[in-house]
Amino acid sequence: MTVARSAVATAASRVVLTVLGILVLPLYLKLMGPEAYGLVALFVVLQVWFQLLDMGLVATLAREAARYRGGALGSDGLLALVQALERVFVVVLALAAVLLVAASGLIAERWLTLEHIAPSEARRAIELMALCIAVRMLGELYRAAITGFENLVWLAGCSAAFGSARLLGVLPWLAFAGATGTQFFAYQLVVAAAETLVLRAQFRRLLPHPRARTAGLRLQPLRSVFGFSLAMSLASVVWVMASQIDKLLLSGLLTLADYGAFSLAVSAAAGVLLATGSLADALIPRLTRMQAQGAAALMSDLYHRATQWTVILAAASAAFLAAHAERVLAVWTGDAALAARMAPVLALYAAGNAVMAVGAMPYYLQLAQGRLKLHLLGTGLMVLLLVPSLLWATARHGAVGAGTVWLLVNCLYLLAWTPVAHRQVLRGGHLAWLWRDVLPIAALAAATAWVTRALPWHGDRVGGALQLLAVAAATAAAAAAGSSLARSALRGYRHPTTPAAPSPGQPVE
Repeated sequence: MTVARSAVATAASRVVLTVLGILVLPLYLKLMGPEAYGLVALFVVLQVWFQLLDMGLVATLAREAARYRGGALGSDGLLALVQALERVFVVVLALAAVLLVAASGLIAERWLTLEHIAPSEARRAIELMALCIAVRMLGELYRAAITGFENLVWLAGCSAAFGSARLLGVLPWLAFAGATGTQFFAYQLVVAAAETLVLRAQFRRLLPHPRARTAGLRLQPLRSVFGFSLAMSLASVVWVMASQIDKLLLSGLLTLADYGAFSLAVSAAAGVLLATGSLADALIPRLTRMQAQGAAALMSDLYHRATQWTVILAAASAAFLAAHAERVLAVWTGDAALAARMAPVLALYAAGNAVMAVGAMPYYLQLAQGRLKLHLLGTGLMVLLLVPSLLWATARHGAVGAGTVWLLVNCLYLLAWTPVAHRQVLRGGHLAWLWRDVLPIAALAAATAWVTRALPWHGDRVGGALQLLAVAAATAAAAAAGSSLARSALRGYRHPTTPAAPSPGQPVE
C-alpha cells in the first residue's frame, strides 16, 4: 500500500471527524452550558497528560511492527514483546486511574473555579474521565501496532466510525439522560471500551501467527527495546510539557466557563495539526521500513516530498485561520462576543501549530533511524525556555500571553534547531530544504490569506461560511502553487504519459 493511499485514507477519516467536531462543539456548548463544557476541555487536557504513562512503549511497538515488516525483526520477538507490553500497560493504567479517582475531590474543590456546578458533580465527572482515559490509552497500544503494520485504511475507517459515535451519539444520550458532565463521560466510557475491544481484535488478526500466552509478568522481551523506549518516553514528557503546560495552567487560572471558551479557540487551531498528522501517521512506518532495508536515497526523496505536502497543509490552514480568526469563530459558534474575545488566541495558536508541524519533520527521520538523542536535546532546550516563559506570560496576560509565547518559541526552534538536526540526518542540506520545500509555500499562503482580509464580509452565518470556504480554497491553491512537487503533479495530470512496459522479469508495482 502506498504512502499516498494510506495518508489519503487517514486524512479522510480526520476530515470527517474534524467536520463533525466543528458542527457539534457549539451544540455541546449550548446544550451543556459553558461551565459543563469546561469539564470536556479539562478531559482533553488530562487525556494528553496521560500519554506520559506509555513510557515510550506505544511508539516502540509501532516501530517494532514496522521493523518486522521490513525483515529486521522475527515473529517470535514481536509476539513476546506484544505480550509484555500488554501486561505492563494494564498495570500502569489501572494504577493511574485509581490515583486520579482518589484525587478527583481535590481537583474539583481546590483547582477548578466552579460557579454553577456543584463540586460533587465535578468530582463524579473526573472519576469517569479517569476510567475513560485509561481504557482509551490501552486502545492506543493496539492502534500503534496496527499503524506499524501499515493497515492504515482499515484503521482510518475504524477511527471514523468510533469517532462519529463519540461525537454524535452523545447528543441524543444527553437529551435523554440529562446534559451533565457525568452523563457525557459515562457515554464516552462505553464507546471507549467498545473501540478498544475492536482494535485489539484487529491487532490479533494481524499478528504473524497465534501463540499461547505465557503466565506471569515477563519483562525480559522489553530489554532489547529499553533504550529506544526510554528515549521515546523522555520525548513524550518533553512534548507534553511543551504543548500542554499552558492549557493546564489556564484550567486553574480561568473560570471553568472561560476555560471552555478558550478551549474552543485552541480546538479550532488544532485543525492545523489534524491536517498534517495524517501524513505523519503514514510517513513514519514507511521511513522506518526503508531504514530497515537500507534505502537511504529513497528515504531522503520521500522526506523532501513529505515536507512539501506538510507545509502545504500546515501553511494553508494556519494562514487562513490566523487571518480570519474572528470570522471563523463567529460563523462557527454564532457568538460575536466570544469570537471577538478569542480571535487573537486562535490566530496565535494556529500560527504556532503550523510552525511546530514543520519543525517536527527532522524528528520523523530521527525516529526512523532510532537516533533520538539530538531530538531530546533540542526539545529539552525548548522546554527550558518555554515553561518559564509560559508561567510568566500566562499569569500576566492569560490566554493571549500563552499563545504569543507558543508562537515565538516554535519559531525559534524551527530557525535555530532544525539546521542542527538536519546536519545529522538529512542528505542535501538544510538550506535547500528550507528554501525549496518550506518558504515559497508558506509565503504564498500567508500573502493570499492576508489579502483576502480586505474582502467585504457577509454578516449572516450561511453567507459568511460560504465566503470562508472560498477563501480557504484560494489559500490552499496559493500554497500548492508554491510547491514544486504540486506543480509537477499538476503538469503530469494535464499531460499524462504512458509508462513504459516493464522488462521481462521486472516486478510490477
